[in-house]
Amino acid sequence: MIMPTSSTFLDTLLHLMRDLRRSYDARASAVGLTLSRARALTMLSRMDGATQADLAAALEIEAPTLKRQIDALEHAGFVERRPAADDGRKNALFLTDRGRDSAVVDFTRRMRAELVAGIPAEDLAVAQSVLDRIAANIARLDRE
Repeated sequence: MIMPTSSTFLDTLLHLMRDLRRSYDARASAVGLTLSRARALTMLSRMDGATQADLAAALEIEAPTLKRQIDALEHAGFVERRPAADDGRKNALFLTDRGRDSAVVDFTRRMRAELVAGIPAEDLAVAQSVLDRIAANIARLDRE
């Protein structure tokens, strides 16, 4: 078996992410989502009522990036902002009925399952370990 070089591996990973985003966005447009918005919506479904800062932290993205996504999700009727109970200066984010719609949730679950179909759990575990190590290396480089 030929071992890929680190540049080949990283090029493949970057290409994979572009393909994933393009494929997901094409399929998700039918339910009014993009990959980034679906990710925010999925995370919010686990933390309904979170502030934008809390959701951004959970997604590991910058608050301004999330704001644009939430603006679009709110405009599309997936999310609503309400004053936070503990701090009226902040908004809490809540899914609307459309955001909780089983078609959206089912779509996201189906896409995730289809992406890893046919890959043994052991292989997925190894891949996760490698990706975790790359993420740790990136974090280390960012601290230097």
